[in-house]
Amino acid sequence: MISAVTHMVRLLRAGFVFAREGVFGVVDPTPLPPQAQLAIRLARLIERPGVKSGARLSRALTRLGPTYVKLGQFLATRPDVVGVALARDLESLQDRLPAFPQAEAESTVATSLERPLAQAFVSFGPSVAAASIAQVHRAETDTNGVRKTVAVKILRPNIAARFRRDLKSFLFIAHKAERFSAEARRLRLVEVFETLARSVAMEMDLRLEAAAMSEIAENTRQDPDFRTPMVDWDRTSHSVLTMEWIDGIALNDHTGLEKANVDLPDLGRKVIQSFLRHALRDGFFHADMHPGNLFIDPEGRLVAVDFGIMGRLGPKERRFLAEILLGFITRDYRRVAEVHFEAGYVPSHHSVENFAQAIRAIGEPIHNRTAEEISMARLLTLLLEVTGLFDMRTRPELILLQKTMVVVEGVARSFDPKLDIWTTAEPVVREWIERNLGPVGRISSAAQGAGELSRILSGLPAIAARSVAALEQFETATRNGLVLAPETVEAIGRAEARRNRWSTVALWIIALSFLGILWSIR
Repeated sequence: MISAVTHMVRLLRAGFVFAREGVFGVVDPTPLPPQAQLAIRLARLIERPGVKSGARLSRALTRLGPTYVKLGQFLATRPDVVGVALARDLESLQDRLPAFPQAEAESTVATSLERPLAQAFVSFGPSVAAASIAQVHRAETDTNGVRKTVAVKILRPNIAARFRRDLKSFLFIAHKAERFSAEARRLRLVEVFETLARSVAMEMDLRLEAAAMSEIAENTRQDPDFRTPMVDWDRTSHSVLTMEWIDGIALNDHTGLEKANVDLPDLGRKVIQSFLRHALRDGFFHADMHPGNLFIDPEGRLVAVDFGIMGRLGPKERRFLAEILLGFITRDYRRVAEVHFEAGYVPSHHSVENFAQAIRAIGEPIHNRTAEEISMARLLTLLLEVTGLFDMRTRPELILLQKTMVVVEGVARSFDPKLDIWTTAEPVVREWIERNLGPVGRISSAAQGAGELSRILSGLPAIAARSVAALEQFETATRNGLVLAPETVEAIGRAEARRNRWSTVALWIIALSFLGILWSIR
C-alpha cells in the first residue's frame, strides 16, 4: 500500500503541473459530475498567470520530463482515448530535450561496444539531435580503408529506470479507473498503458529498432520509391545503434524541396502509397511518419528514419483494412458493415443494416465534396463515434493504423492540397485484393487451410489424452467438495480490511497534500 501512496504523490505532482500550465482550462466541465466540476474549479485557482491558450498539454508534458513526453506522443496515436482535438494538439509535441554531455555519450559507446571509441570510429562529433530516450551523433567509420559517414544513436543514461517508475504510476491509475468506470473498461485503459510499456521497452533496446529497420528494408528492397538506412551491425548494441547517414532533404524543409525542384504532388503520392504497401502487403509499417522522420534522397526515393514506433497487422486485419478502404472507395457501405461483423469487431446482436446506415453517414460526405474539402479529422471523429455506439471494443492495432493514415495524409496534403487520398490509395488496395482475395489468393488460402487442418488432426490424440488427465484430476479434487479452512477465510477478511484501511489513509493524504499546495500558492 505504501507503493500506492507513492504513485498517488507522483500523480499529484503531475496534476499540479497540469493545473499550473492551464490544462484544465480547456476541459468542458458541463458533462462531468459535480465533484469533478469542483475539482476543476479548484485546480484552476493555481493556474499560472498569463498562460497561453495553445498547446497547454504539450507544455505540461514537456515540463514533466521524458516519460510524459513519450506518453503524449503515444496518446497522439490514440484519439479513441483522448479525443481527436487533443490528439491533434499532441501531434505537435516536440520530442526535443537538452543533450547529455559529450563525455558521457562517448563513455556509453565505448562501454556498450566493448572497445575504445577510437577503435570503433575514426571521428565522433557532438550531438545533432536529442530526444526523450536517445540522442544522435554524426561520426565516421573506416572499414578496410573505406570511410563512411554514419549516424550513432545512444540511449540516455539511466533512462530505463525512470521510465519503469513512471509507467508503474500510469498503470496504477489505469487499474483504478477501470475499477470504477465502465467507459474506462471499454477503452481498455490498462491495455493502453501496457501497450505503451511494451513499446517503450522495445525502444530501450536499440537492437530491436535496428531489427525493425532491417525488416522494413527487406520488405521494400524491390520498391522504387522507398528505402531505409543500412544498419551497421558491428557497431550496434543494446544502447548504441549505428546506421547510414542520410544526406537527403527532410520533408519538413519545404524551402529545400522547392530549391531542389522536387515534384511535390508526386512526393505526396509516394508518401501515401508507400505507407499503404507496407501496411497491406507487408503487415509491418512505420507508425510515426511525421515530416521530420522522412527524407527524400538524391534519387528521389523516400527514406524513413526513427523506427521506434512500429505497427503490425495480421492477415485478418489486412483483409479488414483492404475491404474497408475498397468499400469506401466504391461506396459499398453494406460490404463495409459486413466486414466489421465478419471480423468479430461489432457484436452480433447489432443489426448489419443499421451499422451500414451509420457507415454511410461517414462515407457520403467524402464523395459529396472535392478532395481538398475532406477533413480526415472529422472522418475519424465520426468513425470513433459510430464504433462506440455499436459497442465495438477498442482495437489498438487498428487505431494506430487509422491515426498513422491521418498523419500520412496530412504530410501528403502539405505537398498537394488537392490530393485525393481515395484515388491515390485505390491502385494499391485493388492490387492487394486481386492478389489475395482473387482466384490465386483463394487457392493459396485453401492450401494454407488444408495444412492447418492437417496439423490439428495430427494433434488430436495428444489433446484427447491431456483432456482425460485433466478431468481425472478435477474429479479427484472435487470428490469431497472444495472447502476453505477457517484460518484461510479469516486471513482473507483481515487482508481486505487492511487494504480498505490503507486506501482511505492514502486518499486523505492526497486530499490534504492538494489543500496544502492550494494554501501555499494563495
